[in-house]
Amino acid sequence: MDLAPYVTAFVTLFVVVDPIGLAPMFVALTRGMDPAKRRAVGLRAVAVAAGLMTLFGLAGEQILHAIGIGLPAFTIAGGILLFLTALDMLFERRTERREGQSTPPLHDDPSVFPMAMPLLAGPGSLATMILLMGQGSGAGHVAAILVVMLLVLSVALVMFQLSGLLARALGRTGIIVVTRLLGMLLAALSVQFVINGLTDAGIVG
Repeated sequence: MDLAPYVTAFVTLFVVVDPIGLAPMFVALTRGMDPAKRRAVGLRAVAVAAGLMTLFGLAGEQILHAIGIGLPAFTIAGGILLFLTALDMLFERRTERREGQSTPPLHDDPSVFPMAMPLLAGPGSLATMILLMGQGSGAGHVAAILVVMLLVLSVALVMFQLSGLLARALGRTGIIVVTRLLGMLLAALSVQFVINGLTDAGIVG
């Protein structure tokens, strides 16, 4: 089994979900909570996001077929969406939006909203799940993509548990540098998605 496509899938989903960039947001949304409650919030957020991403990854292509959208078109659209996400990361617009949402929620549990959705299972990650599932066939491919998704969400969970320590260690400048590096990588991968879609549609050879 060639692991290279799944390494690429991991990198793609990792930069879209951006566990490192979410760590400071998690700190802001759970401030004032005791460690046990903070851990519970992190676990629920990851569990809900995993369910949403699995459902969308498995049923997304059927939904597209039902409404008459071809996979090459969605691949191109998904690549453009990922490129816009990369621009947000490179120019800090994503961070600014998150910080603008960092006021305490009206309820005591931010695990479903906004942590699970839209911060973990947002439009970009849901679109990525469809794109990744569409790059192969068979139960082995589906299982491998689901494992990749779980690995990425596991990293997010670890980041949540270490979020306070991580934020102090990196500082604002360190987080900005890491986010921009990931944004550059995502931009290149998103262009590859567009090229793949154009190829599958027969527009380019």
